[in-house]
Amino acid sequence: MDPFVRRLVERLHDPSQPLSRNRHFHTFDTPEGRLALKVFRRLRSLQKDILACRAEGRRARIFRRVNAKGDHRIELTMERVSGKRVSVLQTAELELLSALPGVRDALEILDEAAA
Repeated sequence: MDPFVRRLVERLHDPSQPLSRNRHFHTFDTPEGRLALKVFRRLRSLQKDILACRAEGRRARIFRRVNAKGDHRIELTMERVSGKRVSVLQTAELELLSALPGVRDALEILDEAAA
């Protein structure tokens, strides 16, 4: 992930240093800014679902898989009363997601050598 995009996503999630989308509209009118907003919204949605999953007494699991080619795949699986959600994450997205309040404690991380 581009360092600028990552920093924007971190700032959007940081309540102590809020980054107003209205005040900094020129920042979010670039391809990097639009990507940061997309990642921010996705991570916020995942955080909400992970915490809801935990509140229901269910599990949210991270599966790290490496295929024969050496490609990494990170899957987030949430089993809920209303269904199942599977998301594929980049390593940087997992790091940002884990930093959000309540997420690290609610996740079960499993490593699989080959898939």
